[in-house]
Amino acid sequence: MMMDRIALILVVIGALNWGLIGLFGLDLVAFICGGQMAVLSRIIYSLVGLAGLWCISLLFRERVVPGEAAV
Repeated sequence: MMMDRIALILVVIGALNWGLIGLFGLDLVAFICGGQMAVLSRIIYSLVGLAGLWCISLLFRERVVPGEAAV
């Protein structure tokens, strides 16, 4: 559950960054971390990518409504 939330937060950060790139040509991660090839930027890009892969699993999971028994 906690891993899902962390992954979703990272995916939202990535989506916002891509939105800024598309609308304004501003890569905020690169701007903050010293360029696209800076080690910190590459770590953040990698974490966002891994989070995206993790979130794919959310599409295929069974949902259990609180208060109902799992089938």
